[in-house]
Amino acid sequence: MDTVMQFDAYGGSTDLQEKVKRRVEELEGEFSTTQENSDIFYLNQEKTAKLSEDTRYLMQEALVLGAETDGALDISIYPVVQSWGFTTGNYRVPSESERESLLKSVDYRLVGLEADTASIEPGMMVDLGGVGKGFTGDEVVKTMKEDGVTSALFSLGGNIQTIGTKPDGEKWYVGIKDPESDGYLGGVRVQDEAVITSGGYERYFTDDDGTIYWHIMDPSTGTPAQSGLISVTIIGPCGLRCDGLSTALFVMGREKAAAHWAAHQDYEAVLVDESGTIWLTPGLKDRFIPVDQGETREIRIL
Repeated sequence: MDTVMQFDAYGGSTDLQEKVKRRVEELEGEFSTTQENSDIFYLNQEKTAKLSEDTRYLMQEALVLGAETDGALDISIYPVVQSWGFTTGNYRVPSESERESLLKSVDYRLVGLEADTASIEPGMMVDLGGVGKGFTGDEVVKTMKEDGVTSALFSLGGNIQTIGTKPDGEKWYVGIKDPESDGYLGGVRVQDEAVITSGGYERYFTDDDGTIYWHIMDPSTGTPAQSGLISVTIIGPCGLRCDGLSTALFVMGREKAAAHWAAHQDYEAVLVDESGTIWLTPGLKDRFIPVDQGETREIRIL
């Protein structure tokens, strides 16, 4: 996952940090795309693999999200991401013919999952990174609670998750970055929720003519998503779901994102469009606290 974890936790045993580290490393070893003994590495090499319970569950949930978002989240986009150099740092713009060729093997519906065995078509590769950090966060929450933690806030590679309230009973305050500066747009107070953001500013490169290409790919085009949004933050009780939806709604754009929220209403969202306008789902109307740049931006309700 290539992530750094920081946390404030209250309660728990003296070896809590070691227990959390062990669980995070265990999960990384199961669904990493680069560790040679992982389930996903083996699946990508051999096209069929027996999965651990964790990997099977994560893949199953990712495929459900793929169907729910009409393919906006697609775990088989990995070869396209590779072709742009985002997995190695050797950035390049693949030709249209190369993209078209790769897209023939991009379709989450071609991923087979029967019991504990997964299979993919020749030419396909999968990556659970779009939901992996969120699921890992959920598992950290579970590990902490089992160890006696009653109050915690932690960041896993920028994904924020919380347990309970602060020790004084006040809800945790989590800031939401401005995608166009080093400042913040605002924040929300949360309890037992995850706050997860996807934005083009997180990882991108610029070519010789100044065009910016970011890492969030549109599975329908094989190019960086151009949906009119530049940042999507999802707030909800399930880290896995928040993680996947932050990517999917970024790809879908504001109108489809609003329709998805209306159909499900089990999360809240903060969307920032290219004009800088902040869009909130109705449940955040009285929860979102604008600060810094957010105080000067137009704020609208989806």
